[in-house]
Amino acid sequence: MLVVGGVGHAAPSPTTSHLTDYLGQADAAALVPGADHFGPAQGAPPVVPAMAGGTVVGYVYLNSDVVNAAGYSGRPISILIGIDANARITGAKLVDHHEPIVLVGIPVAKIDHFIQGYVGRTVAEMMADTGGKPPVDIVSGATVTVMVIGDTITRSAIKVARTLGLGGLGKEDDATAMSARPVVNAGLTGTADWTTLLGDGSIRRLLLPVGQVNEAFRQAGGPGAAARPEPGPDDDTFIDLYATVATLPVVGRSLLGEDGYQRLTSTLKPGQQAVIVAGIGRYSFKGSGYVRGGIFDRIELIQGENTIRFHDRNHTRLGALAGDAPDFPDIGLFTIPDGSTFDAAQPWRLRLLVQRQVASLDKAFITFDLDYTPPQKYLSVPAPTTVAPAATATEMPAAGGQLWRRMWAGDRLDLVLLALLLAVVTGIFFFQHELVRRPVLYDRVRLGVLAASLFWLGWWKHAQLSVVNILTFFNALRTDFSWDYFLMEPLLFVLWFAVAASLLFWGRGAFCGWLCPFGALQELTNRLAKRFKVKQIKVPFSVHQRLWPIKYVIFLVLFGLSLNELAMAEKAAEVEPFKTAIVLIFWRSWPFVVFAVALLLANLFIERFFCRYLCPLGAALAIPARLRMFDWLRRYRECGNPCQRCSNECPVQAIHPEGHINPNECIQCLHCQLLYHHDQKCPVMIQRRLKRERQAGMATPGPLPPAPPQAPPQATLKSGTPAE
Repeated sequence: MLVVGGVGHAAPSPTTSHLTDYLGQADAAALVPGADHFGPAQGAPPVVPAMAGGTVVGYVYLNSDVVNAAGYSGRPISILIGIDANARITGAKLVDHHEPIVLVGIPVAKIDHFIQGYVGRTVAEMMADTGGKPPVDIVSGATVTVMVIGDTITRSAIKVARTLGLGGLGKEDDATAMSARPVVNAGLTGTADWTTLLGDGSIRRLLLPVGQVNEAFRQAGGPGAAARPEPGPDDDTFIDLYATVATLPVVGRSLLGEDGYQRLTSTLKPGQQAVIVAGIGRYSFKGSGYVRGGIFDRIELIQGENTIRFHDRNHTRLGALAGDAPDFPDIGLFTIPDGSTFDAAQPWRLRLLVQRQVASLDKAFITFDLDYTPPQKYLSVPAPTTVAPAATATEMPAAGGQLWRRMWAGDRLDLVLLALLLAVVTGIFFFQHELVRRPVLYDRVRLGVLAASLFWLGWWKHAQLSVVNILTFFNALRTDFSWDYFLMEPLLFVLWFAVAASLLFWGRGAFCGWLCPFGALQELTNRLAKRFKVKQIKVPFSVHQRLWPIKYVIFLVLFGLSLNELAMAEKAAEVEPFKTAIVLIFWRSWPFVVFAVALLLANLFIERFFCRYLCPLGAALAIPARLRMFDWLRRYRECGNPCQRCSNECPVQAIHPEGHINPNECIQCLHCQLLYHHDQKCPVMIQRRLKRERQAGMATPGPLPPAPPQAPPQATLKSGTPAE
């Protein structure tokens, strides 16, 4: 696995301490036994002495004042922590958080139980524990949250103990330490091959065979995990990880190529860092929780007291590395989030969280560390008064889009398959009237496209479009727009381009009716319901008209939120069940699963219930679809007056009782066109068929030339006329 950092290191952003604000939520004796009150705050980071009468018996501090404590929500998880003169944690209390998983699903009592597992531990014990199992089992379903809590308790305690000189630790002299720190020598040139970089320590490796992982779970003491070992021979590769700092110039040019390296450095803000992560084996370091708005919960970067985690917005997938580097199925370029501190010239470690399912709703966890120390040949100690000016983006040569080009090259096969799927759907629309004249063929083709959209495009490739993509696009237009960002996901980019083009021809239905994985899931499950005789609910058209605008209201609310704060809009966009049902395939906490399943249950009785009334993506696509240039759906003058067949059979009730098709609601399933050509169902076509049959009867020659033999056909014609 490869990790990349930028030149220099970012200073922590200044924050206002809330220590004294939270002290009222805790009893002094609960945080430091024997204490009866708190003294005045002192020092930086601030601590308050815990007093027993006039004697100091310990100290209390707020973890978020000391280290980065941002959780899954991106906001701090604040914990009051007590520590005594022996550098032993004497108490801890959660006082503030904004973690969505805890607010809506995981009981706070479980989080409190996890926190209490650190009480009684000394800083010396925590410093000696560089990996393995936490003192309390990780709370299943809130992995990121408790990882943040455990790390911040540990690292903040170490920093406070060093600052105050507790437990025999000498006080830190930050000024002296900083003056002696080396920096990355940005002037180095040249490249090296993979073997050389691996041999001289520029690249570090963590190889975990199956047997070692199984043994680690056994030693962790969890009987459930030990009873479910990873299958296969002990020497099989579980995961093979490599790590390096890509902004070390020689390393960056060797692994990213010259264009890629220049592109990376030009996109970083002054002092901002980036990391590349890559790996091979049966276990992916990426997991699936990060997809579209989530966080990478299997890896974290640790340096000193700072822990850094990455969201999907920090991630850019690389298709391949340059030079003779091996092919890795998982490679990611990560940007260190603003406000986080990472020094590329200092040692750090990458922590990998390995999880194992032990029950239907329970997991066991264990961690492994990959340690990295930058080789001295890449570093230098600058003169105290010399500060190199930061390079600006205009001083950097253009990269020519090298990174996204590599990603497109890596997805070549998937792009070909997507092009074939799009070609099939395009052909269906251009030749729709030839197809719908053959109902059996039409039904099989439709089932095939829906299955491909659900199983391959959705569940396999996770290429589910979302209203979040639209909100992100408009946000980029308002800020620093760059096509490169959107080109980083080839399948999504091509799919969006195809959808944009189809809006001008057919409206939103080309995507909503054929290529949306969740739409396909709804239609296929509704078909099964009908096969098992589940009674369908016919929503009165007057009620239906009042319900379908709901999705437009939802979209406008999300759009308004995105103008204020995109992250808030992304959370609210969970009204889409796409991430739960398609991207994560229901492997998520129960509130999200319950919501998605409830929508699918409603769909069993009202076909495409979510599409009709709640989908903000469908609403967003319907607005520009009003500009479509063609109307491909044919209608008869008799449609709606008197015939109501198409209106009654439309799966989304997009056809008004008077026969008019609402293009904003139509999903272009072509069912009405099948009826349009059906000479057993459409009254107009039935009349035409009967007329042809009569004409064919009149034109049929009799067996004998005399007139009498021709009388029976004439009689048949007359007798058939009243039946018409």
